[in-house]
Amino acid sequence: MSSRPSAAGPQPGGPRPGLPRVDHASRRARARDYLADADVDALLVTAPANVRWLTGFSGSNGQLLLAAEPAGDVLVTDDRYAQRAAEEAAGLPLVLTRDPVGHAVESLGGGGSWRLGVEAGAVSWADARRWHGRLVEAGAELCPTEAMVEALRVVKDDAELARLAEACRITVDALSWLFDAVVAVGRTERELATALERRFVDLGADGVAFPSIVASGPNAAVAHHAPTDRALVAGDVLTVDAGATVDGYHADCTRTVALGHLDARLVEVYAAVEQAQALGRAAAVAGATGAEVDAACRDHLTAAGLGDRFVHGTGHGVGLDVHEAPAVARGSAATLAPATALTVEPGVYLPGIGGVRIEDTIVVTADGPPTILTTAPRELRVL
Repeated sequence: MSSRPSAAGPQPGGPRPGLPRVDHASRRARARDYLADADVDALLVTAPANVRWLTGFSGSNGQLLLAAEPAGDVLVTDDRYAQRAAEEAAGLPLVLTRDPVGHAVESLGGGGSWRLGVEAGAVSWADARRWHGRLVEAGAELCPTEAMVEALRVVKDDAELARLAEACRITVDALSWLFDAVVAVGRTERELATALERRFVDLGADGVAFPSIVASGPNAAVAHHAPTDRALVAGDVLTVDAGATVDGYHADCTRTVALGHLDARLVEVYAAVEQAQALGRAAAVAGATGAEVDAACRDHLTAAGLGDRFVHGTGHGVGLDVHEAPAVARGSAATLAPATALTVEPGVYLPGIGGVRIEDTIVVTADGPPTILTTAPRELRVL
């Protein structure tokens, strides 16, 4: 994933201008409540998005020792990030070391029996073996935990929703500019991707949520196509899947347009995908499961004879990670709660011809249809 600095970005030690301040201490308190359930005395948080959610620290090397009492919480990083950590996680004790488990042993005591939780999905086998040995020597135990912080991140607070909304606003504005002023026969996919990502930053984004997908003509039949030097020609279908980031929060939006007269088959596919996406959005209500939202899209495309060309899940949660819980796919039992942010992105791909995908970032509401954050037009646009 790519990130670039922005003059409009967050100010050291404070919130991004115009956005509400984040209460990281209350988030740590919520996570602390789960330590007993996990049967651990402390949790070493190592997944970067989880560290940022709990502390505000955005560096690439940071760990949070979440203790049973707030006074025991410590942010661990190295000297490269001393200033950033002090600014972004102001008020949280800071330890500069490359040995977070060694600090945990010193902090929690080397003589008693205690249990240190680690995030199983974010720790390598090599680290787990090394840390296990250190803890055994100290008379302690290393205990894996599963998605404890990730579960807390599913439902967004007001500060998170504000950042997601701003990232989506920038994304929509940049896509509109791209289609209005840049897309033209003769331009290459790579030129369009570069222009779009520069526009995100010019409009105030911190960077890009992921490398932009710009797929033209037959390349649009590849769901995750990487932009090439292929030049656009009349009659192409063009799919652009991109997103901006604001204070760590990711937007995700896809639109498909036509450059002049489009193959009749793709016009039919577009109509089917547009309707499937509308059905998926309508199904994303509080209490629905990820599988039910997926089925709303998939069943429609299957009835249209296109089910075998819908080759991926319908969507995913979005926040500090561009792909996070809940899964919106076949078999997903995740129940949607109010203030859950997710994508709905059905697509149909015809090898050698092209493809169509339409995607929005939405937020589940307490009562009624979801709020749509990516408000770019969805009807087929001919450029």
